Amino acid sequence: MLRFRYLRSCLLGVLLAVVAAIGVGLPAAPQAVAASLTQVTNFGTNPTNLQMYVYVPNSVKANPSILLALHGCQGSGPYLYSSTDFGSLADQNGFIVIYPSTNPGGSCWDVSSDQALRRNGGSDPVGLMSMITYTEQHYGGNPNAVYVTGESSGGMMTNVMLADYPDVFKAGAAFMGVPYHCFYTGSVRGWNGPCAGGQVSMTPQQWGDLVRGDADPGYSGPRPRVQLWHGTNDTTLNYNNLGEETKQWTNVLGVSQTASSTDSPVANWNRSRFNNSSGSTQVETYSIVGAGHQLPVQGTQMAAYAIHFMGLDGGSGTTPATTGALHAVGAGKCLDDPNSTTTLGTQQQIYSCTGGANQTWTHNSSNQLTVTVGGGTLCLDANSKGTTNGTKVIVWSCNGQANQQWNVNANGTVTSAQSGLCLDVTGASTANGALVELWSCNGGSNQHWTLG
Repeated sequence: MLRFRYLRSCLLGVLLAVVAAIGVGLPAAPQAVAASLTQVTNFGTNPTNLQMYVYVPNSVKANPSILLALHGCQGSGPYLYSSTDFGSLADQNGFIVIYPSTNPGGSCWDVSSDQALRRNGGSDPVGLMSMITYTEQHYGGNPNAVYVTGESSGGMMTNVMLADYPDVFKAGAAFMGVPYHCFYTGSVRGWNGPCAGGQVSMTPQQWGDLVRGDADPGYSGPRPRVQLWHGTNDTTLNYNNLGEETKQWTNVLGVSQTASSTDSPVANWNRSRFNNSSGSTQVETYSIVGAGHQLPVQGTQMAAYAIHFMGLDGGSGTTPATTGALHAVGAGKCLDDPNSTTTLGTQQQIYSCTGGANQTWTHNSSNQLTVTVGGGTLCLDANSKGTTNGTKVIVWSCNGQANQQWNVNANGTVTSAQSGLCLDVTGASTANGALVELWSCNGGSNQHWTLG
């Protein structure tokens, strides 16, 4: 996979050289035309001469969120843009993506030097922070909604940025990374073989103390939530690093080392969630069975799960539980558990809004939609784990499985986390008793909902 990336990055490097030659004299903050990847120069303090590329979708929201997306060794910002789904997800959800490139081109990020491992210490992190500040000032980016993700060396740098600048980032998702400070060598862009090989192991307290004591000494404010991904067959950065990262961030975020819940939302994906006392997930890990050094895989739901965790899709990734009626906008009615039934498997309907308990739904931190009737709580459920049009939407005992997880999206849709299909009023009916099912998202008013 790394050799493939190297060849791709070489080809892209030639292309960018041509583009740069043609683009001499362009203004430093060009507007993205036709949602293209745009290079920005003179963006601020940049001690290692990084390159900045920004993607502003045509559908960008006012005061948009910002995602810093970091490539791996032998990659580049344009390569990450073309080889992952973050750009298309930005199109759907209206956030801005910054795609930086290292210098020299194709090199790894500096996650090993004293400068990089301390807030405002110098090296790559300072240049990356300048890109974020520039995006806030010149593209209207929201300084209160900044996130970071990356793969391989970029996953390592994700951990570094979260540690160095805990007040800047709300959350991050590290694919195939290592803990903050694990790769320390004292030299810029050094290679730490024992860390790469999964041979560095510390206690949670030791890992946490490195973040608290070295990255931003004296900081006592809130810390960003963290999502971690690793393949079990990774021979470049050993899978053991997932466990070490988990120790570090659960300790830093003050949650138990024992997962609050575990499930498999997709075949061969083993997910663990570590919640705080309020039930909000602070650390989420994904162990991908059989995967090598290749995450996030383009065309899968990996990037979508990452942006949902961060809240970039308008879901509940960063928000507390929301309770209220789930209004079917097209019909002017409410999602209704018929006659407050507790019978498992009952298909749900829409009905005139009454404010009753059988029309009161809670979207919780586990992405479940629950209703409390007859003294018990049931979950909205895709019948028999169905992923096809027409799958009945029912109530069932809550079990934490993916067919009971729902994304309440900023565009008004409610989608099944398992299938991506939309919650749909059958036949666009507006009548009391019209049944609810899953259907391909089509923008219809019968797929438009509001909660609360």
